[in-house]
Amino acid sequence: MYDCILVPTDGSSEGERAVEYAFDLARAHGATVRAIYVVNAANYGGLPMETAWDGISDALREEGQAAVDRVVELAPEDVTVETQVLEGSPSRVIVSQAQPEKCDLVVMGTHGRGGIDRLLLGSVAERVVRRSPVPVLTVQVEELEERESEVAQNAEATVE
Repeated sequence: MYDCILVPTDGSSEGERAVEYAFDLARAHGATVRAIYVVNAANYGGLPMETAWDGISDALREEGQAAVDRVVELAPEDVTVETQVLEGSPSRVIVSQAQPEKCDLVVMGTHGRGGIDRLLLGSVAERVVRRSPVPVLTVQVEELEERESEVAQNAEATVE
């Protein structure tokens, strides 16, 4: 059913949960996992002119390479993994890679890093779900303890 599973990664440990789902599906279907990291250069467009873009770009690409290398490290021996670091708007790049002739399923986390990055990744996942021409499996990647704590807090608030 699936030949290639696209896994956008942000390099966070929480995001590894989505990677594990992709590996499980790849095993079941004999599919290749294609891990990508998207360098969002637009976030750094407002930096002062004196800032050396080359240095920032290199650092962002290194971060991306480390993220996709981590996916390779986590891969079971029986799953083939391809990696690529790309540049652009994350949701647009992910959707452009999620074409039937390239990959036929996207597996991605609903949240990634903490703080504002967490909100941004959530919005990226939403845009990908809305625009992808192939199915998208979203995986809640927040820690189980966090979810249990939130459920308990919500239950207490409801009781009060």
